[in-house]
Amino acid sequence: MIIGIVIALVVLAGFAGGSFGVKIVREYKRLVVFRLGKVTGIRGPGLVLINPITDRVSLVDLREQYLEVPHQTAITADNAPISIDFIIFYKVVDAQMSVIAVQNFAGAALNVAATTLRSVVGDMPLDDVLSKREAMNALLRVRLDEVTERWGVKVTNVEVREVNPPPGVLEAMTRQMSAERTRRAQVTEAEGQKTAAIITAEGDRQAAITRAEGSQQAAILAAEGQRQAQLLTAQGYSSGLEAILQVANHLDQNTLLLQYLDTLKSIGASPSTKFVVPVELAGLLRGLTGAAAPAVAAATAAISSPEQKS
Repeated sequence: MIIGIVIALVVLAGFAGGSFGVKIVREYKRLVVFRLGKVTGIRGPGLVLINPITDRVSLVDLREQYLEVPHQTAITADNAPISIDFIIFYKVVDAQMSVIAVQNFAGAALNVAATTLRSVVGDMPLDDVLSKREAMNALLRVRLDEVTERWGVKVTNVEVREVNPPPGVLEAMTRQMSAERTRRAQVTEAEGQKTAAIITAEGDRQAAITRAEGSQQAAILAAEGQRQAQLLTAQGYSSGLEAILQVANHLDQNTLLLQYLDTLKSIGASPSTKFVVPVELAGLLRGLTGAAAPAVAAATAAISSPEQKS
């Protein structure tokens, strides 16, 4: 209860003594107190009591803030004029230095940013400025931070928003972009044709392999069929010869002589006047005479027997 009364009395006294008697400082702000022109320290956050007669204060915001840098014209390393605008993100890290080291941080930062931009862009060709924004942002941040560090301000980030090359360069970039897209389209089309040709060739190869395998199987089957047919034919000839041999083994001399006579009869019926007779004909006739003699004798005996009976 007593503490509450004391606080209430202090607050009332502050309001009664003037608007600078009591200050309530937010968490993200600080008060730099000057007593008779000399810095006495930093106050806050919370309730801050000051002497309204001898003390003066400067309020400093510790939150991260941004500063827009308007379009600046710079010349690249290859003498191409371009217009660039960017944003600087910064925060106060030393409230006291930010008050006593620089009078107007925003104005000073704008001027430093403009000169730093021209220095950075002057060391880079146009292609790098257009394509390597991350590198340019990092370089700008480092250069600006080197200057603002002594002011108690930390440059946290730099972002280039827009780069406007001259009309001639912009037209050349448009043609280059169109040519690049045409090249990519041609490359894509060529790759597609290559892939299609590879797939077609692979299909033709597989088809040729399949046809060759089919032809091989057909040739094997045909050869196997011919071999089986020849084997069966040979077996047929062999069986026929065996049968003839078996029959020939049972033939006697007379049967062979009758076959010879039948053959000679056929030759004699021919209209030819000349015949080629083998040397064996004499032996054949002797054999025929020898074979016929018993038959003639038997026939003669048979004929004479009836006559004697009569």
